[in-house]
Amino acid sequence: MTTGTLTSSGTTALPPERADLLESLAAHRHFLRFTVRGLTDEQARQRPTASELTLGGLIKHVAHQEANWVRFIVESTEAMATPTDAAGFEKWAEEFRLLPGETLAGVLAEYEEVAARTDELVRTLPDIDVSHPLPEAPWFPPGAVRSARRVLLHVISETAQHAGHADILRESLDGQKTMG
Repeated sequence: MTTGTLTSSGTTALPPERADLLESLAAHRHFLRFTVRGLTDEQARQRPTASELTLGGLIKHVAHQEANWVRFIVESTEAMATPTDAAGFEKWAEEFRLLPGETLAGVLAEYEEVAARTDELVRTLPDIDVSHPLPEAPWFPPGAVRSARRVLLHVISETAQHAGHADILRESLDGQKTMG
C-alpha cells in the first residue's frame, strides 16, 4: 500500500486521509497546549473545579495515552498496559496529576516527543487498516479489534475532549479561555 504520491517538486504528498488525520491531531493538540500558556507549575497542579483533573495532569495523561495507543498500533495487544490491581489503578490515576518533581515544561516537552512519533507513524505506516485485538479490560467489549485508523480517530477524539476539559479548568483557574 502506498503512503503518498510524488509531487511535481519531488516531495511525497500524503494521501488525503493521512493528511486529514495529521491536521486534526495538530489542531486539537494546539488547543490543548494553548490552554496552559503562561501557567506556572503550581497553577498547573491546581484543581480549580470539583473534578480531580489538573491542567498539567491532562497534558501528561494525553501524552501517555497517545504513546500507549501508538505502541498498540506498532506492537499489538501486549503493548497496552491495563491496570488490574489497586497499585495499577493508582499509577494510572497519577497520570492526571502533575507530581512533585514534574514540571509543566517537562510534560509539554514529553508531549511534543510523543506527537512527533505519532505523526511520523501516520506518515509512514504501510497500512492504516492493520488491526489488533484489544486487551481484556472492563472498558473494552470482549473480542474487540481496533485498526490503526480507528485508534488514530480515538486519539483525536480523546485529545479534543481533554482540550475541552482543559478550557473549563483554565477558565475556572484564572478566567482565561482558549477561544472567545
